[in-house]
Amino acid sequence: MTGREALLRAFDRLFEKAAKKLSIECSDGEKAEAKQRFEERFSMVLDALKQLDLPELSDQAVAGMEEAIDNLSPADMAGLLATVPLVPQAQEMMRLMAYRTAEQRLLQHYVSTASDKYGGN
Repeated sequence: MTGREALLRAFDRLFEKAAKKLSIECSDGEKAEAKQRFEERFSMVLDALKQLDLPELSDQAVAGMEEAIDNLSPADMAGLLATVPLVPQAQEMMRLMAYRTAEQRLLQHYVSTASDKYGGN
């Protein structure tokens, strides 16, 4: 089994636990759609894990994750839901920050190179 398959199986189990916790019922189509969105959001990780042969995630590990779902308070769930739309914005901010940092380093490199080459201070 690949790491990708192991994560997707764990997702299925955790999705069921979360739906039960929230007292919601999802059709097979809705479950498939949710899994597809998970695969899209985590595509880079899942693609990388295709190369890794792993045993299934241990029952103990997944049970620990299920327990974490059970222990979520209503405020925890609201907080988690509130973060979902913020993640893409936060990722974009991090990309912008990385771009600006790289731009600044490049400018500093050009300045130091020019100073060395042309006898600047």
